Amino acid sequence: MSPSATELLQRAEPVARHAAETLVAMQGSSLDVTRKERRDVVTAADLAAERIVVDGLREISPDATIMSEEMGTIDGQGGTWIIDPLDGTINYAAGLPWFSVTMAYQADERTRVGLLHAPTAGIIARYAEGGIATVNDAPAQVSPVRQLSDAVISVVLTSSFSPEEVARSVEIVRRLGDTARGVRVICSAGLELTLVAAGQLDGVVSIKSDIVSYAAAIPLVRAAGGRVTTLGDRDVLDADLEKVATNGLIHDELLDCLRGC
Repeated sequence: MSPSATELLQRAEPVARHAAETLVAMQGSSLDVTRKERRDVVTAADLAAERIVVDGLREISPDATIMSEEMGTIDGQGGTWIIDPLDGTINYAAGLPWFSVTMAYQADERTRVGLLHAPTAGIIARYAEGGIATVNDAPAQVSPVRQLSDAVISVVLTSSFSPEEVARSVEIVRRLGDTARGVRVICSAGLELTLVAAGQLDGVVSIKSDIVSYAAAIPLVRAAGGRVTTLGDRDVLDADLEKVATNGLIHDELLDCLRGC
């Protein structure tokens, strides 16, 4: 008999905790930074955390496919674990606290489990389909903000963007700077969506983000009462690079503000 979503979540938690503790222990040490796409980087800590997570999930789900930020896809049968062992590498390498370990389990084209551990930010988010949606053990609940003028929005703007993508993101920041209460650039996708689910951010906008960093938190935002769509107002699919997550109440106004971006 296959384990339930709640059982999978419980089994995955020690794996995420071990990876998070390893990241904390390694931060500030010599990280052997290697360049990736454009100015993006990968560190020894990414690889150490990835090894912990992959090995741990192999014990939990020996036959599952594993899709990882650095390692790529390890084919299996049955469900799929989607992991980012260090979401927010540039923050981490700079000694900043905004990074996390993220893990999601998908089966039958649904995300059944989501888990995020952001150790230096002091945030643990848990999602199990049909039963659990919490941030630091409190029920996930989006903010009650109803107007964009009262909202704080995070915009993703990273070193892996092309000049055209940078220009597009800067235009998004400009429009929100004229409209929203505050604009932030945190660049740790799973953590940002978790903050939406916790009611601490009102929205997140990204024009180029793969599913690896987002898979764990998208269902959490929805369970908390929020929305996650493309800029064209279609529910996000795994293949979509555009992602707009909000508390739901400001979603239409935010999309109108960004129309044509």
